[in-house]
Amino acid sequence: MLIPLPSAMSLNSSLGHEPECGIDKPNSSFFYFIVFKNKVMQTQTHYTGIDISKSFFDVAVAEAQGYRYYKFDNNDSGFSALLKILPENVVVVMEASGPYYLRLACYLSGKGIAVSVINPLVIRRFCQMRMSRAKTDKKDARMIAEYGHTEKPGLWQVPQEHVIALQQMETLLAGLHKEYTATSNQLESFTSSGMLDKRLEKLIKKELKHKQELIDQLTVEMEELAKKHYARMLAQLESIPGMGRKTAMMLIVLSGGFSRFDDYRKLSSYIGLCPRIFESGTSVKGKARICKMGMSRIRAMLYLCSWSAKRCNKACADLYERLLAKGKAKKLALIAVANKLLKQAFAIATNGTTYNENYIKNICF
Repeated sequence: MLIPLPSAMSLNSSLGHEPECGIDKPNSSFFYFIVFKNKVMQTQTHYTGIDISKSFFDVAVAEAQGYRYYKFDNNDSGFSALLKILPENVVVVMEASGPYYLRLACYLSGKGIAVSVINPLVIRRFCQMRMSRAKTDKKDARMIAEYGHTEKPGLWQVPQEHVIALQQMETLLAGLHKEYTATSNQLESFTSSGMLDKRLEKLIKKELKHKQELIDQLTVEMEELAKKHYARMLAQLESIPGMGRKTAMMLIVLSGGFSRFDDYRKLSSYIGLCPRIFESGTSVKGKARICKMGMSRIRAMLYLCSWSAKRCNKACADLYERLLAKGKAKKLALIAVANKLLKQAFAIATNGTTYNENYIKNICF
């Protein structure tokens, strides 16, 4: 409908909303605006928080007077019911709660709903910052929604099926390695006692053989799947002196083919190789250490690679010698070499090139 308004009148009229669009038609001191009921000029993004578990998930939907709470089963019927109560222009924010979030996040993305998946530690620190004392599923859902409204996190992208398969294989492989080590240590302990039963020894060795066969089989399948989708990238990463196939494959798996990070510093932080400086005023001068908040398995593999890289990788060798000349500890220098390897891997994978020892010289001259 057409509503005449004085030119000096504020748009925040008694109508309770702003006009959808305006038509500038001066007629004496009046302007005419077309106003559509219950619509606003600017689209507002609504952040809905979800605290998810194995069997159900709690939902906190922001409203004008607060939050409305819901609880649904973590299955297809619960997902369908969730769609009915979500507002328009919504971003659903949830924690990366183990494997439980993935199914719902993929479902919502498939329906065109924007999804943001957050590290649970980030939400925990956000709750501590807000001095939140209560810990319930309903309160967690609300805090997740408030985090989304305050921080405006980036949107989550559905990972490709082969990326999920590689990540699951890597998780299973890491578990098998731990089980093999634990069983092997148990056998050594029993043997050292001098009282090991022969039948028990036979069973333990049989179990160790079975686990080793599973490890070998899974490793081969991972390599075949990685070669199928990332053959060129694998070859490029293996061209880096000091980096082996297993480390290259692991980097591809955890980074989704180097598509999850737009900066090597973020990848270093994700792995846990970035330095953590602890200083305050004049009295607190803590020793700088790596944060170790990421994946310990890939950190260990990069550290092992650094022993070879400090000998055969010119850039890493120069870095290692330079740090030793400054009086730094050898272990610190090796960690710096591991970080250098990660930086080289990121640059090579994202640029689609192979390792070139004289890369800087070729650019400069």
